[in-house]
Amino acid sequence: MKTKKISHIGIAVTSLEAAIPLYRDVLGMEFEGTEEVAEQKVKVAFFIAGESRIELLEATTSDSPVAKFLEKNGEGIHHLAYEVDDVKAAIAALQAQGVRLIDNEPRRGAHGTSIAFLHPKATGGVLTELCQPHKL
Repeated sequence: MKTKKISHIGIAVTSLEAAIPLYRDVLGMEFEGTEEVAEQKVKVAFFIAGESRIELLEATTSDSPVAKFLEKNGEGIHHLAYEVDDVKAAIAALQAQGVRLIDNEPRRGAHGTSIAFLHPKATGGVLTELCQPHKL
């Protein structure tokens, strides 16, 4: 498995409406818009930061993983996402190496990406996402 770049940094927030102005107006990042990812129980907002992105995550249900994160930790960095060419192949390579995963199969992420998460206990306490962009 080879990572291509940092795809994005996910930041959990209690309110996109309250958080967006900081990134857009104060920090001057280009705002790409919002999207609800029903499968993940979140609404996200993306900003361009060089060749990477910042992803703000707001829980849409009280039982979503982001809601649980916010309850335990408060707002802050939720995950680090790396871009890969093939998430399914990356999962297989990590499984072969005995790496603990949250996802054993790819699932849908924002913008139609294929994603999979590695367990933080396998990555020094950092929730790590592998992200394969949607091919047009």
